[in-house]
Amino acid sequence: MVAHTAHVPFAYLRLNTEKASSMSAPPCSLRYTVSGSEMQYVEIELSPSETVIAEAGMLMCMDAAIRMETKLGDGSEPDQGLLKKLWSAATRYLTGESLFVTHFTNCGSTAAKLAFAAPYPGKIIPCDLATRGAVLAQKGAFLCAPLGTKLGMAFTKRFGAGFFGGEGFILQRIEGNKLVLIHAGGTIMMRSLSAGETIRVDTGCLVAFEEQVNYDIEFVGGVVNTLFGGEGLFFATLTGPGRVMLQSLPFSRLADRMIAAGGSRRKEEGSPLGSFGNLFMGDNQ
Repeated sequence: MVAHTAHVPFAYLRLNTEKASSMSAPPCSLRYTVSGSEMQYVEIELSPSETVIAEAGMLMCMDAAIRMETKLGDGSEPDQGLLKKLWSAATRYLTGESLFVTHFTNCGSTAAKLAFAAPYPGKIIPCDLATRGAVLAQKGAFLCAPLGTKLGMAFTKRFGAGFFGGEGFILQRIEGNKLVLIHAGGTIMMRSLSAGETIRVDTGCLVAFEEQVNYDIEFVGGVVNTLFGGEGLFFATLTGPGRVMLQSLPFSRLADRMIAAGGSRRKEEGSPLGSFGNLFMGDNQ
């Protein structure tokens, strides 16, 4: 186990290690331990009366002293009326998330723990909003955060980026002044862009970026590239200054390969050659 403080820049904490931890962080910080390599889970320690919010369906286990409540809002504005709560739920639905946010509160007199599991192979990444204020993330990236974190939506600034950018017109906006945990597929690449520096990215590999980063799309170019390059029609272009988080295995790519493999298996079962045909046709038929 490797100990870390909870407040770090927009970056991941030694994700190549088996475990990462911030249990030595100050009481005001999120105290967590990330365990596992490719199928990770995060264990969080809550002080009495402390609350974390999480995406619905991510719970792995929790101590008996923790109370679970499913609510329309993220709880960042406890005095908001019903209409605002409905609007908050609607914005979450538009970003591809559940209408509801699950709140977990330690109702005991001593510290208690709970754990959340990643939904598919990848990494759980701590993201510090204390100095960043807000980040824009793809659908489904949010995992959990301390109560007070605001979950909303942000429209892409350009029509082309929204229509062709792979993530649609609406991105998830995560705002606050504490550390949050997000999830991405495969291995994570972090890029810090200087002012005016631009990178081109496969649209599915983009996980999150700081709000000041300029996001647009660019045509791949060339008939052969477009038809046979396998990268789609457009790249996402990101221009600094700011930090960008990329994933090596988008869930959509993983799902497409699994569906394709399933179709191949059905064809194989109906073939007179059976599995022997793989010797000639390979795994990609």
